[in-house]
Order: sequence, then structure tokens, then C-alpha cells
Amino acid sequence: MSKSISSPAILSKILLVIFVGLLAWAYETTRPPPPRSLGSPDGPAIASPRIKLRDGRHIAYEESGVPKDTAKAKIIYIHGFGSSKYYHPFATAASPALVKELGVYVASIDRPGYGESDPDPKRTVKSLAFDIEEFADQLNLGPNFYVVGFSMGGQVIWSCLKYIPHRLAGAVLISPGINYWWPNLPSNLTNEAYSRQLKQDQWSYWVAHHLPWLTYWWNTQTWFPCFSLIHGHPAVISPPDREVYAKLFSAMNPHQLETVRTQPKQQGEFESIHCDLNIGFGKWDFDPMDIKNPFPNNDGSVQLWMGDEDLIVPVTLQRYIAEQVKWVNYHEVTGTGHTLPYADGVIDDILKRLLKDLK
Repeated sequence: MSKSISSPAILSKILLVIFVGLLAWAYETTRPPPPRSLGSPDGPAIASPRIKLRDGRHIAYEESGVPKDTAKAKIIYIHGFGSSKYYHPFATAASPALVKELGVYVASIDRPGYGESDPDPKRTVKSLAFDIEEFADQLNLGPNFYVVGFSMGGQVIWSCLKYIPHRLAGAVLISPGINYWWPNLPSNLTNEAYSRQLKQDQWSYWVAHHLPWLTYWWNTQTWFPCFSLIHGHPAVISPPDREVYAKLFSAMNPHQLETVRTQPKQQGEFESIHCDLNIGFGKWDFDPMDIKNPFPNNDGSVQLWMGDEDLIVPVTLQRYIAEQVKWVNYHEVTGTGHTLPYADGVIDDILKRLLKDLK
């Protein structure tokens, strides 16, 4: 006589199978796809010069300004969120006559995972500072060089000031990103600034900080709106920024516009913009307000520039940081937004302030 199987036992097995299937599905949806390999038959082409680092990765770069061998000032420029080495204010907004007069050479790099620079699976807050130092050595920029960063690239400058201050001739942070969880920021200010961000951005920051393994899923799922800058949400574009974008984009042909949109993330969104979120808003091993003055003998300077109509980075928090870090020269430009360095005349003012002793 065969044994009968009770309905509860069958139901339990069915539920177990469904549960395991849901777990497997959830696991797969949180895993980013592998990056598209640069230079492979099906991957993005490599068209730029690249420096090979000790660990085998490559950093791509573009040069502008005066020839390196005759330059008075050698600058490494670090791009912002969703951008690349091609779109920097020294090439598009600075006065060529001033660049020549000051003897400025610029090496604009693709950060790891962006454009034509290899991803760094071990990327941290600290690692890019040492990438920059090694890049400078291999490019023969000398014992000291300048670093300039915009937006999330500006946030990277804090890492350079922390880990390689002895290599810097000067530094500029332009509209630099702020981590709401830096411990020295007072909670009343961070809570107020955080509450002013779009709800979708508040959630994106929270996920990046507390559940970084969910960042890829959060910004690719279709149930809730993802981080606003990924799709250019109009609510975070201030009126001055709209004017700057209109001017920049009107000067581009359709091919250039498509390149601006796709080239920075051509290896995959996780390796570029999602890693940016995880690192920029994750858990840092230092607080910028604890960094010591890298130029105690006034043989260099650190400049921080902000627009008072920036809707992406809270100017209230930037002012607080500048007040606490007395050796930072803070410049707030009225009537400008997050795209501050592309506003008329601003990048020239930045160069003059940074290199005032080189004329």
C-alpha cells in the first residue's frame, strides 16, 4: 500500500521552492553585470593615451594647455559624476591667452571605470589619491603638481590632501560633493540640508551609505525613481545651470552630444556612477575637517569654490566646512550654480587665484 502525502507537506515544499527561487532572483538582480572590456572585439575602443599602473590597470588622459616641458604649472584635473576627461573647463571655458601667460599644462584623467580608464574592483576613498600620485610620476610631472577637481572629482581632492599632501603644489575643489555622514558635520545642519534634497536622492544616498550592495539594483529597478542626476532631473538644475548647459550643448554637434551622454559610462554604469555613489556617500576613514594644513609655510594654497545657487551640493554645509578648515580659501560666487567653473570668467579667476605667484 503506497504512502499518502499530506496536503500541508506538499504546500510546504512548494513554498520552499518559491522562496528559494525568489532568493535566487533577488541575488541576481543585485549583482551588476561584468564591465564591458576596453579594447575587446565587442567592447569600447581605446583612442586615448593611457598610463599603466603597477597593478596592471590603466588610467586614460588628455592633455591641454602649453607643452608639459615648458609649463610653469602642471595640473591634474579630476572630472565629476557621469563625466569624463574630455569635458573640463580648462579646455572649454578658460582663456587660451591666460593659460599661455601662466604656463598651464593640464592632464585631465578618466577616473577608474569611467571612459577609457580600467575599473578598480578595490576602489576606495584612499585609492584614487595614490593612483593620481603614480600617474603623476609616470607622466614625469615632477615632485609637486596641482590637483583640481569638480563635483565628485572635487570630493576626491580631500583624499589627495589627506594622503599625498607632500606631492601637492596647490589644490582646488570646485562644487565638491559632500558626504552627509562626515562625523564633524553638525546633525542640525545635515538634517536640514538632507531634507531639502529630492526624496529619491535621499533614498539613493541612504542606500549607498547603509546598503552599498543594493546600489546597482536601486538605480536600475523601475519601481521607484533612482538618483536624480542619472537622468538629469530638472528639479536639481538651477536657472544659472540651465544657461550654462544651453551654451555648452549648443556648441556641440550631434556626435559630440551623443559622446557626452554615452562615453563616460561605456564600460557600465556600476563601474562608474554607481561606484561613485558608494564611495562618495559611503563610510570614510577620515573626516575632511580633521586634515592638517598641507601648506603651513604658505608655499601653496587650497581653494574651495561654490555657487550660491547650487541645488546639488548644499552650500550651507560647504560654508560650515570652510569655516572649520581655516586654511581653505573659500570663494562663493553669486548667481552661479553647480556648473560654476563653466560660467563666464570663473575658471580664469580660479587659475589666477591658484597661480597668482607664477606671473
